[in-house]
Amino acid sequence: MNNNLQVGNLGEIKIIKLIEELVLKKTGKELLRDDSFFFEFKNEYSNRNIVLNSDMLVSTTDAPPQMNSYQIGRKSVLMNVSDLLVKGVRPSGLIISFGLPRELKKYEFIELLNGIIDYSVKFNLDYIGGDVNETKELIINPTVFGFKNPSAIIYRKGINVGDILIANNKFGLTGVGFDILLNKRGDYHEFPNYERSIMSVLEPKITGNEAFILSERNIATSSIDSSDGLSKSLQDLMLSNPNVGFEINFNEDLIDNEALKYSNEFNVSLEELVLNGGEEFIHLFTLDPKDFNAAQKEIQSRNGQIFRIGKVVSEENVIIVKEGEKKEIKSYGFEHFSKKA
Repeated sequence: MNNNLQVGNLGEIKIIKLIEELVLKKTGKELLRDDSFFFEFKNEYSNRNIVLNSDMLVSTTDAPPQMNSYQIGRKSVLMNVSDLLVKGVRPSGLIISFGLPRELKKYEFIELLNGIIDYSVKFNLDYIGGDVNETKELIINPTVFGFKNPSAIIYRKGINVGDILIANNKFGLTGVGFDILLNKRGDYHEFPNYERSIMSVLEPKITGNEAFILSERNIATSSIDSSDGLSKSLQDLMLSNPNVGFEINFNEDLIDNEALKYSNEFNVSLEELVLNGGEEFIHLFTLDPKDFNAAQKEIQSRNGQIFRIGKVVSEENVIIVKEGEKKEIKSYGFEHFSKKA
């Protein structure tokens, strides 16, 4: 078969068949064809909520030019899985719809599917089905779902003044990665000292260990995925929790050393890298400070990590504390459809 054929020359039926064949080959499971999709509620899911997330990947805004088709497919699943994990929910199934431009090559579509299916297998997701349409640019719209007792879900709402803010990773890598990939306009292989930053964009990593443990212990008062950037995520938490704000410690517990190094070498704002980088998929939680030490010990014993990066205050703003000085954050990162300055 000619893998250089364009997707537009295959047609919808052949595209769907290609999806079915690859899913069967990689998972041993056949897709169910029907007008709707059915997922059986077994006894183990009784008294549980179905938890869903649908976060669309659009190639022009979510995939830098250096990201290959496999990485794009992988990311489209990861960005949805992350939003369930941070709630303490193990994802169970995946429904995915594609908007495909006619000029997309068949081999590129196959690699896209490989990325999607491989990452689904990594999290033991059942690929149930979806839809295919023709679009001007590549669009991938997954819906990932799982099940959880509502009392064990970590919601955004529930923060108390005096809680501490913790994160399961340090910030700044994607800010560096995006600056290299989008602004340096050269071969990213020319930046070997910042490989972790570059790969944090092209092949981001996530873990649910921390959220699962905090959910099991029922001690997190809120959670959010930081994929929109730290400053935007904190603003979203404030919107769900009126009359609170945050003081963020701008130190080594918050900032990845690679970001600090890059900021010094290329005279790039460290605050911008850390606060507005986005796409980190770092998980943020709040909890009572008395629970931190025990939670950190258990999380570390189960191959996770958490860092204490700030606290919840009664003033409705976000303050960064840097070398004893306090400064209010004015910018809250990227937002779709926002007016350009």
